[in-house]
Amino acid sequence: MTDADARRDRVLMGLRDHGTLFGELGRQLGIAAGLHHTDARALVEILGAQDNGAPLTQSELSHRIGLTTGATSSLLNRLEAAGHIERVRNHADRRVVTLHATEGVDAMVDRFFDPLIDRMGAMMDGYPPELLDEFARFLGDVSRTMKGYLEELPAR
Repeated sequence: MTDADARRDRVLMGLRDHGTLFGELGRQLGIAAGLHHTDARALVEILGAQDNGAPLTQSELSHRIGLTTGATSSLLNRLEAAGHIERVRNHADRRVVTLHATEGVDAMVDRFFDPLIDRMGAMMDGYPPELLDEFARFLGDVSRTMKGYLEELPAR
């Protein structure tokens, strides 16, 4: 194994570990909120898309969490009844309905994640800004590469 292979393997293992821990954080958020794991995962997806300025439709959420449209509809009904999300009609095209987390969910998520964000900020303070900029660029490239690969996979 070359040094480049060993370096690549260490980075890929770190990314895998990060993905696993991120999933566990979502599960723990669900427990703290009294939600089933799948409902919590859906809520994390809705929040992430909303934070990125591209709210999800029900169909997009269904695809992301791997549920049928019927199961996703039931999940959304539960989240809506609990006051966690709302469905909003797009102003440009009234047929398009996007999913938005309510303010109460933002507060709940902030309470859960703020201590971690503080710890992550303290950890990052130990790195030079230039390295963090490169790391952000690297993670963006990783995400684009993974997204491209997923888009090439046959629909299941």
